Amino acid sequence: MKGLFRSYQKRVFIAARQTIRRQRRHNPKALRQPLTSANTLNEIASRLARQLTLLLPLVLAGHAHGEEWPASLDASLVRAGIPRSAVAILVQDVAGGPALLDHRSAEAMNPASVMKLVTTFAALDQLGPAFSWTTRVSSGTDAKLQGGVLHGDLYINGGGDPRLSRERLWLLLRELRAQGIRRIAGDVITDRSLFRLPPHDPGAFDRHPLRPYNVGPDALTVDYGAVTVQFRPSSEGVDATVDPLPAGLVLDTRIRRTGNGGCGDPTAQLTATTAVSPAGDTVLRIDGNLPPTCTDAFDWNFAPLRPERLFEGLFRSLWRELGGELGGRFRDGSTPSSARLLAESRSPSLADVLRDMNKWSNNVIARTLLATLGATAEPGEDAPTAGARRVVRSLAANGIDTDQLIIENGAGLSRIERISARSLGQLLIAAWHSRTMPELVASLPIAGIDGTARKRVAGSPAQGAAHVKTGTLDGVRSLAGYVQARNGHRYAVILLINHPNASAGRDSQDAMLEWVENR
Repeated sequence: MKGLFRSYQKRVFIAARQTIRRQRRHNPKALRQPLTSANTLNEIASRLARQLTLLLPLVLAGHAHGEEWPASLDASLVRAGIPRSAVAILVQDVAGGPALLDHRSAEAMNPASVMKLVTTFAALDQLGPAFSWTTRVSSGTDAKLQGGVLHGDLYINGGGDPRLSRERLWLLLRELRAQGIRRIAGDVITDRSLFRLPPHDPGAFDRHPLRPYNVGPDALTVDYGAVTVQFRPSSEGVDATVDPLPAGLVLDTRIRRTGNGGCGDPTAQLTATTAVSPAGDTVLRIDGNLPPTCTDAFDWNFAPLRPERLFEGLFRSLWRELGGELGGRFRDGSTPSSARLLAESRSPSLADVLRDMNKWSNNVIARTLLATLGATAEPGEDAPTAGARRVVRSLAANGIDTDQLIIENGAGLSRIERISARSLGQLLIAAWHSRTMPELVASLPIAGIDGTARKRVAGSPAQGAAHVKTGTLDGVRSLAGYVQARNGHRYAVILLINHPNASAGRDSQDAMLEWVENR
């Protein structure tokens, strides 16, 4: 309290001096009078400060906690050119009591990927940690298997599995081959009806449609809708491969081994574009320079195909590698209720999927999870919109303020999503006291240890003391999670920055974590 008193005393002193100067500017007679002495100002300040002590208990119960800023945080914000008015902060003991630090916590802010905490909380609350997704392969009741040929159509029912990989798809197809199916004489019908989705433009957010984080949700997608190009530089050039290469995708690399300086990021001087070949294939062209100093192999992920095209391409390639043949075509349709189940693949549990989503801030999983929440609650409705409604209901039922909550896709890759630090604090505390607390906390990156926070506070005493979700967009830096302090208390910590200089706010996040850990 003594420090707070001195802080207010200093502010009152400054305010008194400014008041006298304003009076002199607006009163011509005062200009001819000597400026009030420092001793007089001190007397005024001291008198007002003594009066202020009568209000300190009220101030401490309310706004004062928001003014006890750690010096390291203030210094980092000044260095970054970020004013306090662009920052929202809340530090709250999960056991309750007054906030340790509270600044603009009621303001609606863009949280970037911290919005995934909201989706995580609602998913655990509504679906449960053991929830899973299932992809089913069936045949029509009139289909017959004769001499290795399936005479009839094959149905693939998408269950919205965000973790369906090419490895698990290969296992599904291998199971079909193990049942004696070599050739599918009919069509392969893909059923995506679980999700009713609005049109998705992967380039709408930032005009980078090939970046995997821009892939939209889909009831039947593989490998998060992306392919991995493996580059192996050599003295002769650069070999680039995709394994397996989806049917319908052509890789065209024109990389030149030129340039000066160190390697750094090997993709910095490379560009990727797509075009359609005369045969109707998608051509992924990679062009640019790779300095001779770049000698190590590296990977680069792209999303050149829409989810339905990627699934078809991988299905065709893997089926061919297994010795299978296709007689018909791929088309969308519905699985008849009388279809005969041939094989199925069940995803890992929701708790495991959330670890992938939050540890590495996977936007495709978050989008798919929001769609799942909507499709399972309001079948036939727009899945993301219905999912957003279900999230709001979940939060409200747990006593979390949703008045300023705006959800677009549940991933945080949005210019319009909003939430307040106060609501995030309420969510973190409600989660801490919920039955699914272990699953939520385990899904968060550990500062200085793993995931997207593996380089945060590394080498400092705060390393390993925080489970936090971070978020970054142009003009946004955010952080929310839990910090275990030296005093044995655990705190919910939220720091949201919305400002053109937000990209320079990383040190401010570290300063906040270190300050809380040092309690």
